[in-house]
Amino acid sequence: MAGLPGARSASPGSPPALDGSFLLSPLGGLMGVQAVLGLLVWSLIAATTYHLHAAYGWVMFVSLFFWILTLLFLVTYLLQLHQKFYMVPWPLVLMIYNAVATVLYITAFVACAAAVQPTSWRQWDYNRRAAASFFACVTMITYGVSTFFSFRAWKGLGSNAATSQVTDHA
Repeated sequence: MAGLPGARSASPGSPPALDGSFLLSPLGGLMGVQAVLGLLVWSLIAATTYHLHAAYGWVMFVSLFFWILTLLFLVTYLLQLHQKFYMVPWPLVLMIYNAVATVLYITAFVACAAAVQPTSWRQWDYNRRAAASFFACVTMITYGVSTFFSFRAWKGLGSNAATSQVTDHA
């Protein structure tokens, strides 16, 4: 678990402890931002007549699905539960999750932005949908940045096989 913040060893039988330093790390801070932005996206779409347009159903699914999963990952890392399940390759799981979220948020952003009609007869729907498109774009960018940081954490923050073998045997 090299590269992940709060990678202290916890015994499997100990109660979960809150790791506030995780929120100060790049991955933790981005997860917090993703949770807020994802909430904005799905709440703005939910406040419109999204059920009348299939594109907004997809945006709603993507934003709500990844909002819930991001909250689960955030709680998992805040309570250091990832150390209790040490057999799971958490850096790899987090990298794959962020990459999939980035790709699906790209599709949600494009669908949301393409479905906004400036000549809408309901002005408040237009404003909410346009704002949801903007926040979907920003959320997509934060997932992309998280993919980069989780990739670096998965690879061990830039160390290569030669340096890790030398330091392991020294």
